[in-house]
Amino acid sequence: MSDPKEIELKLVCDPSDLAALREWPRLGAKARRTDRLESIYFDTSERLLQACGYVLRVRQTGDGYVQTVKAGGDGLIERREWEEPVGGPEPDHDALRKTPLAKLVGKKAKFAALFAVSVERATCLISQGSSQIEIALDQGRVTNPCAESGSDAEAISEIELELKQGAAEDLFTLAREICERVPVRLGVVSKAERGFDLIDGEGGRVHKAEPIDLSDDMSAADAFRAIAHGCLRQLRLNEDVLLDRHDMDALHQARVAIRRLRSAMSLFKDLLADERFESIKAELKRLSEPLGRARNLDVFLSETMPAEISRHPDQDELLNLEKHLQRLRAEAYGVVVETLRSEAWRRFLIDLVAWINTGRWLSGQDGVACDQPARPFASGVLDKRRRQVKKRGRDLATLSIEERHQVRIAVKKLRYGAEFFASLYEGKKEHKRQKAFALVLAKLQSSLGSLNDIAAGQQLLERVAGSDVVGSVQFAAGLTLADIEAKEQKLLASAVEAHGELIALQPFWR
Repeated sequence: MSDPKEIELKLVCDPSDLAALREWPRLGAKARRTDRLESIYFDTSERLLQACGYVLRVRQTGDGYVQTVKAGGDGLIERREWEEPVGGPEPDHDALRKTPLAKLVGKKAKFAALFAVSVERATCLISQGSSQIEIALDQGRVTNPCAESGSDAEAISEIELELKQGAAEDLFTLAREICERVPVRLGVVSKAERGFDLIDGEGGRVHKAEPIDLSDDMSAADAFRAIAHGCLRQLRLNEDVLLDRHDMDALHQARVAIRRLRSAMSLFKDLLADERFESIKAELKRLSEPLGRARNLDVFLSETMPAEISRHPDQDELLNLEKHLQRLRAEAYGVVVETLRSEAWRRFLIDLVAWINTGRWLSGQDGVACDQPARPFASGVLDKRRRQVKKRGRDLATLSIEERHQVRIAVKKLRYGAEFFASLYEGKKEHKRQKAFALVLAKLQSSLGSLNDIAAGQQLLERVAGSDVVGSVQFAAGLTLADIEAKEQKLLASAVEAHGELIALQPFWR
């Protein structure tokens, strides 16, 4: 028997938009009435449940209590959960016997209350296509009961769409309809995660890519969905930070998430190539281009410019160049925020997650079976990408800038593929080879990435030098251009060496 699952999509919005949605005639009078839900989240003193990817909650609903165990997920679409009525506000060990926690914590485990979630929830069940979907409008907050100050809380304003019966396609159709009425965003953070961030003081932090947990019993389609969800989660988490403040690291990680997602789509291309594949790829590239422009300015101002000023401390013209580029960066960040706040961006992310989970590609394309095992599929993909790196990287020292760029792209896809599929190769020998492979691959990508940054910096400076800015700025641009070109040969030699080391290594997936 398979574990019970909830198929749910979370959307987030401002409280004012949630209030407007409560008046939506389609939801009926029920949406105007609310129930108060009081939940306490528990774990052991060493937080064993969180470490193993589980959440334990006891919620008071009216005069009764419901205990829920949820398995960790990627924050999108599906999560395993086990619910059972219990007699009071404390965890019930008898009810836990029907869940994976019985084996994990044993019969005598002691649980402590970590944080509380209080929401006013309006719910209604509506028909969408051939499906029944429950809409829950939640407004409230998560609080730390152990905090010395009552200000240690975080607001909650979100919409949960849970598929009770029918097809997941209808869930996304309803989400699009809601998006037309109020400016909602794709939600990827659970209430439990909000609570843990609150008590750990990690709210609003920048998020790097999280490990992708794949298993041998997964299909290739399941592997892609898990990888794509992980990329979307990293993107959304850093998008929220960017909208809150112009954070250079958040922009970098948001851009990394997009690059990882685009690489995943390329790695799985044979599986995904339905009638929407190319248009989705093109739209993702188009909408994310402002992040690339802002990132190039960040790199130049944080790395190249300080080194240049240190090298020529008496050249005041460099300070004028720096100020000019800072103005360009402020404008670039303005475009980034405008893009992320746009309806086109918000709708696209909902359309993207819909295609990932319900697209025509899931029925199989050109004889490529979606239900084939993930591991042999991954091995074939990694073999193909390694051959590309080997072929394109021949005579690396004499390649043109554009040809080097193509090598860098091939290396990036191989590195992301190796990271995506790492959990499928966890044998002792495989792990050792994987570690060595990753180190050399990172060295190669770093050298090629720095060369690409130089190329981008050259283009930037050439535009400045040829523009109608004041002469001192043009002079500084020309001076800096000459200096950064001197770095190329050293980086190129490092890239050539790393490429040779990589090709000599035994692939960990064989």
